Amino acid sequence: MSPSRDSGQTAAPTASGGDTTRERILTAAMEEFARHGIAGARVDRIAKLARTSKERVYAYFRGKDALYADVAAREHVVIAEATQLDPSDLPGYAGRLFDYFVARPDHHRLITWGRLELPDTTAAADDHAQALIARKIDQLRKAQQAGQLDPSWDPADALALVNQIATTWAAQPEHSEAAAAHAVDPTTAARRAAVVTAVERLFPRAH
Repeated sequence: MSPSRDSGQTAAPTASGGDTTRERILTAAMEEFARHGIAGARVDRIAKLARTSKERVYAYFRGKDALYADVAAREHVVIAEATQLDPSDLPGYAGRLFDYFVARPDHHRLITWGRLELPDTTAAADDHAQALIARKIDQLRKAQQAGQLDPSWDPADALALVNQIATTWAAQPEHSEAAAAHAVDPTTAARRAAVVTAVERLFPRAH
């Protein structure tokens, strides 16, 4: 019987020429996990969408947790590259995060499912996320030393607050619906401006 919930690391492919298949599996898995979560995801649906077999999926990944870990780890890297933290311009960084998740709400769901379903995991996704967070904290600390960021803030707090503000609307879709119906300015641009302004007041741009 094939495993379905194993948090082990990614298995090496067992045959040559599998890179394209592996990429199809990862793409299909991202869609499946974003839509159904980890517990609700089905490997047979992933295999069908990837135009391969369940056995082939398990040739690359030991189980759903391992597959999710690989997908989430890749997504953390993509987010970091797409949004590019500039420690001297945290409002701009918040705006880029806002834009990323407005354009890709399924990507936010993908990350959120892992937080909800695998809170104690030591999988690769956590390792990648922690490395990226540590790097950003170090960037903020150096910006403080260079006089570009208020040194009274702990850089870990600063990063967490900026991320939280930037993802406010992605994390609370019910508030987005309410804003669209009841806000003075119901546009997405207005929500983005509020995010950038809030971060600017906490962490003004360096001049």
